[in-house]
Amino acid sequence: MTGILLINGLAGLLIVTSLLVIEARRPVTSAVGYAMQSLVLVLIFVVLGAATGAHQLYLWAGTALVTKVVMVPAIMYRMLGKRDDPALAPQKLGIVWSILLAALVVAICFVVVSAVHLPIPTELKPALAVSLAHFFLGLACIVLQRNLLKQVFGFCLMENGSHLTLALMANQAPEMVEIGIATDAIFAVVIMAAIGARIHSTLHTLDVRELTSLRG
Repeated sequence: MTGILLINGLAGLLIVTSLLVIEARRPVTSAVGYAMQSLVLVLIFVVLGAATGAHQLYLWAGTALVTKVVMVPAIMYRMLGKRDDPALAPQKLGIVWSILLAALVVAICFVVVSAVHLPIPTELKPALAVSLAHFFLGLACIVLQRNLLKQVFGFCLMENGSHLTLALMANQAPEMVEIGIATDAIFAVVIMAAIGARIHSTLHTLDVRELTSLRG
């Protein structure tokens, strides 16, 4: 029971770190926030593996530690961090409105999850609701932000939410499947970061609204 409570508590920290990533003004702050969030996700994998006897999650946690906590933030900062656009202020709802939006999304997801019969313990449904909410927060970051760097981080947030959902509902998956899931972020981030760097070198901005000048 202690493990279940710890999983739900750590899942709540994912929302806090998401707000840090979304609201941060500097790329390095977003990168640090994402690394912190991924570390929380790794801890969830470890505790979930111990609580459910799914020892495959230990390997998943180790892979996520290398890829998500270290490699992805380093790649993002190295390729796009120094290409920050000071003239492009991040779209911000304000911390109060962001917290209220996150709370509303979590509440809606919890109602939806509670109403559906799922093959997981009832005690883990709060964590599942958070994982779904986390996915939608990442999607909101992509839609609301006009900074390309922020949009890439929004994708990373969506992916972390998806990974937690998979860990909760399919924690008995074979090790190779879990490793593949944990490493796919590297390839996606490298491709998006390379495209973003190319766009910045061409347009000298990270404002996605300027991409309309590429038409024709």
